[in-house]
Amino acid sequence: MKVLIIDEMHESITALLNDINLEVDYMPKIKREEIISIIENYEGLIVRSKTHIDAELLKNANKLVFVARAGAGVDNVEVEELDKRNIQLLNAPEGNRDALAEHAIGMLLSLFNKINTADQEVREGKWDREGNRGVELMGKTVGLLGFGNMGAAFAKRLSSFGCEILAFDAEKSGFSNKYVQEVSLDMLKEKSQILSLHIPMNAQNKGIVNDDFLSEFKKLEYVINTSRGEVLILKDLLNLLKSKKIKGAALDVLENEKINSLNQNELSVFQELTELKQVIFTPHIAGWSIESYEKINKVLSQKIKLLVEKRDK
Repeated sequence: MKVLIIDEMHESITALLNDINLEVDYMPKIKREEIISIIENYEGLIVRSKTHIDAELLKNANKLVFVARAGAGVDNVEVEELDKRNIQLLNAPEGNRDALAEHAIGMLLSLFNKINTADQEVREGKWDREGNRGVELMGKTVGLLGFGNMGAAFAKRLSSFGCEILAFDAEKSGFSNKYVQEVSLDMLKEKSQILSLHIPMNAQNKGIVNDDFLSEFKKLEYVINTSRGEVLILKDLLNLLKSKKIKGAALDVLENEKINSLNQNELSVFQELTELKQVIFTPHIAGWSIESYEKINKVLSQKIKLLVEKRDK
């Protein structure tokens, strides 16, 4: 079986795939047009975020057995097109869930304790203890919207802070455990002080977290988004922050992450958000650790191995 890799990946990927008798062409610099022209030669395709996996890209993919996404989200893959062609979709949320969970905890602690602003002030010669008095995470009620690999890993870390952790997932049930209590969406809105987003980006979820949605939370003070930027309307979040209906936000993702080419409306909202000390940003790195870079390869190679073994039976 021949596999084409079209994105930069940890160097371990080739050896891992060779170990399960796959022939690998590693072409991280390949252009979309070139992919289309040679994809007919491959049974496997491994991608991160380089290009959309759509009907055009797959038109010549007559041998393709699987598409593997080196990460958790699959919003750059048209799943319906894969289904039409009986192509298996694999991803690796198990590979970066620990990195994301730790990052989310770090963002919350930085936000609550004003670490980012205090650090900057001290560097500028300002020693303001009272102005940087923090808030404790201990005892807060955290609501998780979505409870997949990322939500579960985050809940496990939060449990050590004595938080009450609630979760609603529209696509699954029966997942309550010692770390989290499964609740209805109404109960999530009733009790959550912190809302953490862990839902995938799809047609149903695009823009779902808007002014109407957030305004239905009775006790909401903070929002953290480490999922996908398009699920949260930043203009609505900005208005809620400015009106002090929400105290703060931690954003690892944005609606449009090409921040040097935003349109005028996007730029205006983004600039206003950057001026708020109660908002902290990171550049979509919540699952982007040194360890996760390699772990994703291990997860994917194992899933590919199982797929190949099943196919060969």
